[in-house]
Amino acid sequence: MARQNISSGSPLEAPIGFSRAVRIGSQVAVAGTAPIADDGSTAFPGDLYSQTVRCLEIAQAALEEAGASIGQVIRTRIMLTDITRWQEAARAHGEFFSDIRPACTFVKVSGFIQPDWLVEIEMDAVVE
Repeated sequence: MARQNISSGSPLEAPIGFSRAVRIGSQVAVAGTAPIADDGSTAFPGDLYSQTVRCLEIAQAALEEAGASIGQVIRTRIMLTDITRWQEAARAHGEFFSDIRPACTFVKVSGFIQPDWLVEIEMDAVVE
C-alpha cells in the first residue's frame, strides 16, 4: 500500500523525523499536535480551551489533506500538563466531536517540548 506523509510545516518535523499525519490505505494517524500559531509561536499562552481548539484545527487540516474528515475519527488522545483543567479541553473536544463521539482518552503528562504548551492531541481515523 502507498504511504502518504502529511506535513504541517512545523520546524520540528525534519529534525525529529516525523510527519503531522500518515495515511496508509484506509488508516490515518495524526501525531501529537501542539498549539502552534501560524508564526511558529505558542498560540494562546495560558488558555487551555483555545490551545485545544488550535490543536484540533491543525489536526483537522492534516486529516483533510490525507483525504479524511473529522467525521471519520475513531480515537483521540488528549494530553494535558494540568489534568485538573480537563473540562476546558473537554469543552473544545465536544465542540468538534459531540455528534461523532470517537473513543477518547485524557492523560496527564509532566510536560511538552515547549513549556507553555498546555495540551497536545493525537487522533486516528479510518477512511471509508
